Amino acid sequence: MPSSLVDTRARPLRDLRISVTDRCNFRCSYCMPKEVFGPGHPFLERSRLLAFEEIARLARIFRSLGVEKIRLTGGEPTLRRDLDRLVVLLAQIPGLDLTLTTNGSLLEQFARPLADAGLHRVSVSLDSLDDATFGKMNDVGFPVARVLAGIGAAAAAGLKPVKVNGVIKRSVNLGSVLPLARHFRGSGHILRFIEFMDVGTTNGWRMDEVVPSRELVALIGAEWPIEPVEPNYPGEVAERWRYKDGAGEIGFISSVTQAFCRNCSRARLSAEGRLFTCLFAVRGTDLRALLRGDASDDRIRETIAAEWRARDDRYSEIRKSETAALPKIEMSYIGG
Repeated sequence: MPSSLVDTRARPLRDLRISVTDRCNFRCSYCMPKEVFGPGHPFLERSRLLAFEEIARLARIFRSLGVEKIRLTGGEPTLRRDLDRLVVLLAQIPGLDLTLTTNGSLLEQFARPLADAGLHRVSVSLDSLDDATFGKMNDVGFPVARVLAGIGAAAAAGLKPVKVNGVIKRSVNLGSVLPLARHFRGSGHILRFIEFMDVGTTNGWRMDEVVPSRELVALIGAEWPIEPVEPNYPGEVAERWRYKDGAGEIGFISSVTQAFCRNCSRARLSAEGRLFTCLFAVRGTDLRALLRGDASDDRIRETIAAEWRARDDRYSEIRKSETAALPKIEMSYIGG
């Protein structure tokens, strides 16, 4: 049975987000702005990435420490060649909930192989249904229709309910909120709106671009009455709401205006094997060196446990203009 491990604030280790690549085919302004991540950007060489077998070994160790859910992220995880082979390895670990976050660009092609490999669910990023607006957000002109096709393919493959995530920037896509809500009402998918976060130091974050979730609740509720729903589990980041007319569920991730550090149970593993205990971290612990230095599972397990026991992260609770400007790891490196 997994052990009980808590940090300095009595928060258990329950969730692990694994970045399988730092590369992405989008250049979303809130994550990988084109001005920074241009053609000459030095992405990680393949030899520096964890091999699938190394990821699976670490996943088994994390499971023994209490992790119940693994989410594969990036960059864009579907850009990692033969990703379904990794899913096969992870699906062999008993008791794991296995999910994936993707921009949906390749999901129509890969949904069925990933589901057949053992993936349980997917979350898909979609910030607008309007091509011009969506193009401003992804900054490569990728069409909405192909993301919607990917969502449909995921549902057809049994990866459901599909969670659809939209980041809202006031000056860019606030007008997309109601069309998104209208489209996904009654679809069986769960739409979730995410407040624009100050992750990393290159996304031009400003507080006046943040649309508080309470404003979105009021906006949507005025059109279609909604009511709150109890969380699925302690520490769930999204506030759950449902339409009173039975048209399904909608969620709000208030990562700026309503900090959820108190119940955060998530660790993050970068594509090159560095362990981070917070999305807003500066420093990571090198697990790849242990893997490739013939360290035993016990030694790796104790290294991870020691990092978690010492964890006192609560960035979102102490966020202010000064902390927002401090150096932080980019979201594209450690996953969202």
